[in-house]
Amino acid sequence: MRKDDGGPPEGADLAARPGSTAKVTLPTLTAMVVGSMVGAGVFSLPSRFAQETGVAGALIAWAIAGTGMLMLALVFQTLAVRKPDLDAGVYAYAKAGFGEYLGFFSAFGYWASACVGNVTYWVLIMSTIGAIAPALGDGDTLLAAVCSSAGLWLFFLLIRRGVKEAATINRVVTVAKLVPILVFILLALFSLDTDVFAENFRGADYAGSLFQQVRGTMLATVFVFLGVEGASVYSRHAKRREDVGRATVLGFLSVFSIFASVTIVSYGLLPMAEIAELRQPSMAGVLEAAVGTWGKVMVSVGLIVSVLGAYLAWTLMAAEVLLVAAKDKDMPRFLRRTNASDVPVPALLMTTVLSQVVLFVTLLSDDAFNFALDLTSALSLIPYLLAAAYAAKIAHRSAPGTRSRGRELTVGVLATVYTAFLLYAAGLKFVLVSFIVYAPATVLFVMARREQGRRLFSPRELVILAASIAGAVAGITALAAGWITI
Repeated sequence: MRKDDGGPPEGADLAARPGSTAKVTLPTLTAMVVGSMVGAGVFSLPSRFAQETGVAGALIAWAIAGTGMLMLALVFQTLAVRKPDLDAGVYAYAKAGFGEYLGFFSAFGYWASACVGNVTYWVLIMSTIGAIAPALGDGDTLLAAVCSSAGLWLFFLLIRRGVKEAATINRVVTVAKLVPILVFILLALFSLDTDVFAENFRGADYAGSLFQQVRGTMLATVFVFLGVEGASVYSRHAKRREDVGRATVLGFLSVFSIFASVTIVSYGLLPMAEIAELRQPSMAGVLEAAVGTWGKVMVSVGLIVSVLGAYLAWTLMAAEVLLVAAKDKDMPRFLRRTNASDVPVPALLMTTVLSQVVLFVTLLSDDAFNFALDLTSALSLIPYLLAAAYAAKIAHRSAPGTRSRGRELTVGVLATVYTAFLLYAAGLKFVLVSFIVYAPATVLFVMARREQGRRLFSPRELVILAASIAGAVAGITALAAGWITI
């Protein structure tokens, strides 16, 4: 149940209610994966990559990200078949593989990444409008934060009344997302300047070594690929169980080709240093350089429609994470409550409050959009790492000589290594900031255990608790001392 950054596409409403008997087909499941990944992040790719690397580094980065995320997609394919009883996706795999406390952390991290990711939507909307209303800046001014806050709470009131992700809304969102992106790729190809492309090949002087360039792009690739598990979220609604894995791989390959194309063709339109300085959404600025103002307007309008629809969908999805965890007794029971419109209001309120807090934290950041983007990616890495490690664990425990054991073990290990590398690529700053978010969440875990009259922590869980608190203390100390900045 993770945002990619786009939101559930048409058909997701089939799975909105637990009691639904509707069965979804392979094309619909594939659309769910595509819709989960394609969203706000793709509109920011040109500038984000140009800030770190040139064409050569981008090609290597996409090769690494493509291979790693394909392994992760295959992990979800394997788990969908091997563990058909686990229907809640990433959160369920972590709990089954490594116990309730790490399962709780996975659920919370997954939810928190959705909340922080929602903040990138508002920053990007305000930055887009800021092109004609300078007071909004790059979405990082006080006025922008106030306007974004108004939007946050307006959506809270609308969703509280029962506005859900209807198929009609999702059709508009899907078209709004894909048409400008595909048009951008085609127009960029026709306008591509081979001399500019060649100059951008090795990267600019500010980019550092090739390894540093590639490492600098990793969190951006994670952000845009979030949602690769989209089909597994609705696995129990699949007409055929094997379609879940097929949809995951087909959706991933489709989206991968779009993301890589957007990034690479941009290097043929403007010098790398100029792309790096473009305001977000940078895709609009790149297209404006190629075809004029109308290109910028087309991308900007498409982005706003896309992001508003995606925000609606993923706010509901974030609340669903808490609702499901509460029903599994991994969160306090108050989060199970729903109103007459079947909306989980307490979970929705918590989702909106965390987004509000992060929104104001971005005012302290030097780059609000990239900070929120990177934090979203970093928070999601623990749930992904645990899911990959669980796949490797069950493959390792399979009977020797089992036909698929070798392939599943290889996929699980590679996916685990890749997500571990992403934590390294995130850097100490975002790992520590993630601990600051994760550690206080234990209060919810304690509440749930007390409600059940159970022992609060096992010895193993106490070790995990101590590690999370130590990480949070280190993060707060580093921020206070100025050793790391946001």
